[in-house]
Amino acid sequence: MIEKETPETERPVIFLRESDEGSSGDDSSNSNSVRARFEKMIREVQDSVCTALVAVDGGAKFKEDVWSRPGGGGGISRVLQDGDVFEKASVNVSVVYGTMPPEAYRAARPVDNGNAKPGPIPFFAAGFGIEVRIQRTPLHQPYILIIATLRLMLLKMLQEHLGNGGLEVVQKGACDKFDASFYPRFKKWCDAYFYIKAGSWRIFFDDLNDYDQEMLLSFSTECANSVIPAYIPILEKRKDTPFNDEHKACQQLRRGRYVEFNLVYDRGTTFGLKTGGRIESILVSLPLTARWEYDHQPVEGSEEWKLLDVCINPKEWLC
Repeated sequence: MIEKETPETERPVIFLRESDEGSSGDDSSNSNSVRARFEKMIREVQDSVCTALVAVDGGAKFKEDVWSRPGGGGGISRVLQDGDVFEKASVNVSVVYGTMPPEAYRAARPVDNGNAKPGPIPFFAAGFGIEVRIQRTPLHQPYILIIATLRLMLLKMLQEHLGNGGLEVVQKGACDKFDASFYPRFKKWCDAYFYIKAGSWRIFFDDLNDYDQEMLLSFSTECANSVIPAYIPILEKRKDTPFNDEHKACQQLRRGRYVEFNLVYDRGTTFGLKTGGRIESILVSLPLTARWEYDHQPVEGSEEWKLLDVCINPKEWLC
């Protein structure tokens, strides 16, 4: 039976517990462990991102929910709604661990073609996610949605460390500092992963088992810290752009396709649901409003048609 998360009144110093050291296989709660440093990093990024977004909005504040997971770990969910600039913005962290059923393993590791080992599999997963939708203008790039996710997953039984994530706006230099092949490789990866799909993402990476954990931690930190410097200038330039009803209708249809991707295809959503994750946090990226129309066909040459053309035929923006 999946146990429901427990609301907490205060943020813990760290979600990792000493009592879980034996099940996690190392001194996870030690401040020098990769797991502890990854948690520290994502929580610091959560604070800095929320501060930046509140400053841009100028009015609304984030609602915060702190929760713990009976099986191990917990998270901090922050959501801002109906602000002057942001219709909805969520900035969340989670650090969860315990055992996963075979169906959750298949969601995390589809490359294994469903060949999960029998019985529960010990795991650790920490993640950071930003989802932002603008209140005023559907013309804001990239159609009102920025998503940045970074995750560190460890499957103890399989002795694997899986770094994965996707960032809509990220400075190319953040990738080049570590490997010049990262940006073109992860750009191509994201074009394939999000093909239906919800939009034209910038980079996506998954299952980086060939790299050292220390390097992945440094790379994830660099990517996380590059999102706000890359995004805020775009936001400031576009947030007051005039729009009309046609633009708004197009935005609602794009949101509908994002909902489709998130609920049907996204591996992170499936993994969260299969491991008994917090529903409010798993589905927090869904828009407040969306629209579906049967057999919708945009007018060729229109701005909506141009957007869909980019989604269907990914372009190399940096030459």
